[in-house]
Amino acid sequence: MREIVKRYGNGEVTVVWKPSLCIHSARCFRGLPEVFDPRARPWVNIGGAGTEAIVRQVDQCPSGALSYVRAADAQPPGAVDAARAVSATERTEEHAEARVQPLPNGPLLVTGDLLVERADGSLERRYETTAFCRCGGSANKPYCDGTHARNGFRG
Repeated sequence: MREIVKRYGNGEVTVVWKPSLCIHSARCFRGLPEVFDPRARPWVNIGGAGTEAIVRQVDQCPSGALSYVRAADAQPPGAVDAARAVSATERTEEHAEARVQPLPNGPLLVTGDLLVERADGSLERRYETTAFCRCGGSANKPYCDGTHARNGFRG
């Protein structure tokens, strides 16, 4: 299945939204409603605030569904960021510093330099805050997909 990815740019920064990662914490639109409005289409109004305000708010996304690329760091479409690409054959003991924070009745947030192993043995490098499922109901394990809100998870 192909992942949906939406991009919203203002010439200085491009906000990247991956809806499959969204846990609906509402931090984006509570923090910057002039840019993030889930009732509007498109729901991201990239001209609604300055670049630095947008970047600060995107940095608050607990799931990684929202991220950004500054124009100076942009790569051509389809390019692979070699620093973030990790194959299953590159398994090594790596030092990772991280912060772990359980959200009440929600996911486990881990912030830091992570190497995540999926059930199929594939490895994925994560550099931002990542939301891990605690309820057991996610269809995107080990990541949270917001199912905890529907299945009544309390923890």
